[in-house]
Order: sequence, then C-alpha cells, then structure tokens
Amino acid sequence: MTAPARAKLNSHISDSPRGLALLRDPLLNKGTAFTDAERDELGLRGFLPAHVLSMEEQVARVLTNLRSLPNDLEKYIALNSLHDRNEELFFRVVCDNIDEIQPLIYTPTVGLACQRFGLIFQRPRGMFISATDRGRIADLLRNWPYPAKLIVVTDGERILGLGDLGAHGMGIPVGKLSLYSACAGVHPEHCLPIMLDVGTNNQDLLNDRYYIGLRQKRLTGKAYDEFVDEFITAARAAFPGVLIQFEDFANHSAFRLLHKYREDIPVFNDDIQGTAAVALAGLFSALRVSGGKLADQQILFLGAGEAATGIADLIVSAMMAEGLSESEAINRNWLVDSRGLVVKNRAGLTEHKLRYAHDHAPVDDFLTAIRTLKPTAIIGVAAVGGAFTPEVLKAMAEINHRPIVFALSNPTSKAECSAEEAYRHTGGRALFACGSPYDPVKLDDKTFVPRQGNNSYIFPGVGLGAIASGSKLVTDEMFMAAAHTLAYLVTHDDIEQGSLYPSLPRIREVSAHIAAAVADVAYKHGLATAPKPNDMMAYIERQMYDPHY
Repeated sequence: MTAPARAKLNSHISDSPRGLALLRDPLLNKGTAFTDAERDELGLRGFLPAHVLSMEEQVARVLTNLRSLPNDLEKYIALNSLHDRNEELFFRVVCDNIDEIQPLIYTPTVGLACQRFGLIFQRPRGMFISATDRGRIADLLRNWPYPAKLIVVTDGERILGLGDLGAHGMGIPVGKLSLYSACAGVHPEHCLPIMLDVGTNNQDLLNDRYYIGLRQKRLTGKAYDEFVDEFITAARAAFPGVLIQFEDFANHSAFRLLHKYREDIPVFNDDIQGTAAVALAGLFSALRVSGGKLADQQILFLGAGEAATGIADLIVSAMMAEGLSESEAINRNWLVDSRGLVVKNRAGLTEHKLRYAHDHAPVDDFLTAIRTLKPTAIIGVAAVGGAFTPEVLKAMAEINHRPIVFALSNPTSKAECSAEEAYRHTGGRALFACGSPYDPVKLDDKTFVPRQGNNSYIFPGVGLGAIASGSKLVTDEMFMAAAHTLAYLVTHDDIEQGSLYPSLPRIREVSAHIAAAVADVAYKHGLATAPKPNDMMAYIERQMYDPHY
C-alpha cells in the first residue's frame, strides 16, 4: 500500500512542504534520495549534496555506520535518530535486516535505553500527557497532526522486568509501534505512542537531574482512574475507532483497566494477552516433539503476575477446547510467586491469583514445587534472573524425557536461564523458548537454534487484523486464533533444530496470516465494521505498508 504522506508528496507535489520544512518531516523526507527534478520542484537546491543516492545505497550506508558503533545502546541511539529523520529509510533498514535490528530497537536493548532515557532523549516522538494536564487532554490530542488508528500507551510503572521507570518508559510504546510498522505493515502515520506521566515512585529518578518526567509521587486511587478515563474518552473522540494497546502497566492497574474497557471498546493488554498467545503457540510447537495433548500437561509458572495469569487463562481455554472441564484445566496450572506456591490457605492473595490458588500444602521454593508437582513444563515470567538453576533444570530432565522450559523474562539480565544452560543441564533434551535473543548453541554433535518467544510474533498481526476489519472489540478468541496460526507456521525444519517459532525474517508473512485469522473472528462474531472481503489474505496484504520511495 502506498504510504499516505508519501502519496501526497508524489501526487500533489505543489501542496507539499518545501525546502527545510520538507527535510525536517520524517514522514516525507528522502534525504539524499531526492531526485534532481524533485530538488528543483520542492525548493531543495542547496540543501543537499549533489549526488543522488538510491534507497539501496542509503540502506547500505546506514548499516555500515551502524555496525561500526561500539555497543548496542549507541546503535539504538543511531537508529532512533534515523527514525526521526527519515521514517521510510528507517523501516526499510528494519524490514530487510529484522534479525539484526529488532533486538536493537526493542528487547533487550530498549530496556537499557529506557533506563538511560533522560540522557539520550533527543527529539519527542508521540505524546507525553501528564497528570497536570487533567481537564484538557482532549485539547492535547487535537495537537496530533496525523489520523491515528493505533495507540500504544503506558504509565511506565512496570517497564519490562525493570520496574517503575516513570516517563522514561516512553521507549516501550515507541519500540512497540516500530514493530507494528516493520512486522505487520501498519503505516507509521497511523501509530501514536503515548506516555501517561502520572509521576514515579522511583526515588532514584526523582533525584536524577536528567529525569524528563513529573517530579512527584505517582497519582493513585480515584484521581488516577479519572485521569485514565479522561484519556480513553478523549482518544476515542479524537480518533474514532482507534485501537488502544495497554503496555507495561503494573499488575494492580493492568487487570483492572483491561476488564474495565475490553467489553466496550477495542483495547487489549499485550503483557497479559499477547504474552499468553505467544507462550501457548510455543507449547503447541513443543508438543509436536514431546507428543501428547495440551490437556495432559502439568504447567508450573515462576511468577504470578499479569503475564503468568494471562498465559494460564489462555492455556485453560485451550485445554477446555480439548475436552477438559474448566476446573480440570485450572488444576493443571500452578503458580509460584515470591512467597512460594500459590495455595488456597495463604492469606492476602490478590484477586488475579485466586483462580489458580489450589488446595495444597504450602511449598516454599520453586525446586521443591517441581519435585512435588512433577510438571511437564515450566514457564518463567517473574523477571528473576538465574531462577532456573542447574538443579531446577536437572530436576525437570529427571521427570520428563523432553522437558519444556520457557525462560520468557526480559531483558536478558532478568532471564531465568540462558539457552546454553537450558540445553546443557538437560542433556540437550529441553524444548526451550526465551524472552530475549540467544545465539545458536552447540552441544556435542548437535546445534540448537533457540528462538525468542517474543510478543512481536503476535501483537502486530492482532493489531493489523483488528484495524483492517474495523473490529469493535479485541477478544480472547482472537488471541487463541493467533496462537494456533503462529504454531501452524512453524516448519518441520524449525522443529528439527530446536526452534519453537518461525524464523524472524518471516515475520511479515506470519503477521499477515495472524491478521487474517483475527479478522475472520471479527467477521464471524459480527464485530467487524469494514465490508467483508472475498479474499481475506489478499485484502490483508493490500493493507500492509511497504517502505519505499
């Protein structure tokens, strides 16, 4: 699909910005690729060096410079700067080199970038809406110059596994929306990252001279809820039908906000629902090797927050689809938090844990829980680095011929174990997925290629499908369809080398198939507002932005 802004430049060149104003608009700027005719027409003579470069030459130059930089944070900064200058070129670089670039613009590098955000901040991207803007959020959103169809919003309270980073968490919505455009072809003009700056309880940030956010403790209670509600109402008015993705909210807000809005407007929480779908897809792939049905598995989670319960909820639904009752399915999913196994007789359980609080004697630690419950799969989502110790991995290998080990926490410093540790301590028998990227692992005469159980396999396609169909809601059935589709796209060759997910260079193909599956659900249940196409895949592919001049 031709880019809306680029189409305006090409079709109505006399109406386009000119000269320096054009070169400073990242949606329109082509830099040294402007032709001689365009330079004459658009008042660019004298602002650019004489030689006209093709996009391919520009990409090669970007990669040469990028690869010469000393560390990943410097590369993140360089890519961010390119994003601010020339979006078309930025997304061409990302799309053509996704294996190399995705870890630089998202996990794991984005975690470090958020920690250093005040130091590396150069140019605003998206909108910062602070608690001091209460009563005028609608006015702020009217300042946004583009027709947003997708908003990714955070309040910065639980950034990855790093905790409360306040306004510095803006790197997450920016990174997520970059992946929407690169991985699923949602046009960047339709993407709006938003930081709801309600303060921070991180005292180090409040003392940091370079902190860019409100220097106050977090807004809470009724005032917080009213602030978020004002934002949601204003966003829906400013951008009718807009899809809103909640990102990196703390547990106490994430579940409540999702349940408050999900039955009325198109909204989802990627940490809860996207993580669930990618984990479920990984389980489906693992079972192709280990055999058996999902309904026969015993799942033990390290973590009991939004990711763990979100995954467990979707697994329960999938087990019920295989014939279990709801109570039988729930009883096959167990949670371990910082206080040990989540059991019914423990006082002070929060609401989201109660569904998985079973009748069982207390168990204090994860290793004892493994030896007691004998799980077929362990899923780490607690952001406790190194928690899958050699003893944990060996215990799983003693219990299972092919133990399923998912170390999904990110960034890498928070990973429960590395790929090399998972394979080495299980004698190469682990069916492994990770939250951050790892290089291939050679063990004896076999090379394993671990793949990231990254939400980027799921949320871009879900978002594209919801937008393309004009869906009025985003439902759990859509995430179930996404999980089945992702697992179906894992090839025999992937499985043979230990990969439970498709290769990342296939991500646009994966996203297109997921979008079609999601749109099918929307049409099936009368949620779609767009006319139903005769050929769903062809329709989805026509919606996908392809960065080029």
